Formats: sequence, structure tokens, C-alpha cells
Amino acid sequence: MKINKRFILSFVAPFMILMSVIGLILRDKTRKIFYLPIGLMGFSIILEKEVRRRLNRENILKKINSYQKNK
Repeated sequence: MKINKRFILSFVAPFMILMSVIGLILRDKTRKIFYLPIGLMGFSIILEKEVRRRLNRENILKKINSYQKNK
């Protein structure tokens, strides 16, 4: 059985956020700042995917509506 690459990559952003939260909780005070960029990148990846998905759906809906008007 072949594993889809996109399936594996879909877990990267939540894993980054989880790793950041664990690092912020368990590390000492001086090293907590190193986990903040990892969490921010995971959060930005999730937001970017959501925005792209909404724009794609909107574009598909516009194409369907324009096709129906032409008929």
C-alpha cells in the first residue's frame, strides 16, 4: 500500500503547534523563546491553507455560475 505524500504533510502543521506548546510548557525560562517561531509557523500554515481553500471554492462557484448564465 502506497502512502500519499499529502496525507503525511497534512500532519506537519498540527505537529509543529503541539511541539511548540510542549516546549513552552516543559522548558526552562531562558529556552522557551526558541519554541515560539515553530508554533507561529504551524499556525500560519493552517491559516494559509484555509484562505487558499476558501478562495478556490469561491472561484469554482463563480465558474459554475458563469457557465449557468451562458446556457
